[in-house]
Amino acid sequence: MYENEIYSNADTQRYATYQTQGGIGPEGGNGGGSEGKGQGRRKKGRLRKVLFSAGLGLMFGLFAGAGFYGVKMGAEMLGTKMLEGTGQEIADQDKISDIQEAMGQMSKVNQVVLGRDEVTEVINDVIPAMVSIVNNYTTTVPTFWGQSYTRQGASAGSGIIIARNEEELLIVTNNHVVDETDELEITFIDGSTAKAVIKGKDAEMDLAVISVPLGSLSEETKNQIAVAALGDSDDLRLGTYVFAIGNALGYGQTVSDGMISGLDREVRMEDGSTGTFLQTTAAINSGNSGGALFTLDGKVIGINTGKIGETGVEGMGFAIPISTASPIISELMERKIRNDKVDEEEQGYMGVILQNVTKDVTQLYGMPQGAFVYSLEEDSPAQKAGIHVKDVIVKFDGGHISSREDLLNDIQYYKAGDTISVTVMRLVDGSYESVELEITLGNKPQE
Repeated sequence: MYENEIYSNADTQRYATYQTQGGIGPEGGNGGGSEGKGQGRRKKGRLRKVLFSAGLGLMFGLFAGAGFYGVKMGAEMLGTKMLEGTGQEIADQDKISDIQEAMGQMSKVNQVVLGRDEVTEVINDVIPAMVSIVNNYTTTVPTFWGQSYTRQGASAGSGIIIARNEEELLIVTNNHVVDETDELEITFIDGSTAKAVIKGKDAEMDLAVISVPLGSLSEETKNQIAVAALGDSDDLRLGTYVFAIGNALGYGQTVSDGMISGLDREVRMEDGSTGTFLQTTAAINSGNSGGALFTLDGKVIGINTGKIGETGVEGMGFAIPISTASPIISELMERKIRNDKVDEEEQGYMGVILQNVTKDVTQLYGMPQGAFVYSLEEDSPAQKAGIHVKDVIVKFDGGHISSREDLLNDIQYYKAGDTISVTVMRLVDGSYESVELEITLGNKPQE
């Protein structure tokens, strides 16, 4: 019987008889001959099926090969077209290959981030070098009637441990994190806290180095903290995978990830200042300022400094490139610490009346930002030092001065008789020139 055919019992019996007796078959032929012809037809049918299947396979292979080649060519053309849209020219296959290789590397990075424990280990190695900073300050608030009163406040930020010696622990952060402080409180990886003082600051670059006496830390804390490894931001490329760590919103150390989405970005920040930053898609929010931006090798390549203050803007965080910050950090680390303000009757005196050079004035008239010398007292320490009316004081004892308030705040740590280096910008033949001077502070005149 053939497959898929159904016979009655009678037909089955007759067929069996034909085969046994060699009689006439149902088609009128010899029983044995009919069986041979059936086998021949089956063999030919199978051969046709094999040939048909082979033909289909060959046709599929040809069409698939042509399809894959077309997709490859289309992808290359699309990649070239996309780059032409950005103003870049792709002229040869080598550049296209570089793009494909870079995309492949980014894919590998994503696999690492999503699937490997090494990333967790890198993050855990970096976190001990991070600290949270609370700045306790006093601010003056005007009232509706023109009077004013003082109010206590506190703000949160982050810092990175960059050095440790026999006497102190040195931490880098943003200047705006520690500016106008009454007291700085540092929280370490183990939850312990300590007081810190400002070692040096650079308002223009928004950098500051603060110091924690090593003797104020327990042995347990000393064993758990770490010094961060600094990288080279000059070698960064777009698409480099990065992590940001900081005291986001004051909740404690928080980790976010992303990639480098822009290099050498000149950006105006929320406080109106401008600077050149690394741009990243890693989330950077209030409290992250002063924290670390680092790569998969665990090296710090940027100091987080804030987020664009515009409604609806997301995925645009900024960091000071570490290669730009490193020389300034090295200078700030060498500053002499002045922990305590001098009693008012002993404070040094310059004999100048100062005004602010605001950012608007700087932009309109090209004046350097600092403390503008409006007038000088006759025979005052400032006049004896060579300071002129209309000079702009931009540095005092190595620290940057960006306003009248900066200078008045700094001078509270110096007493009469101290000799201080001062840098002024002086208008000479229509342009400002830097002039280095030394001033010996005098005694305040009696009221």
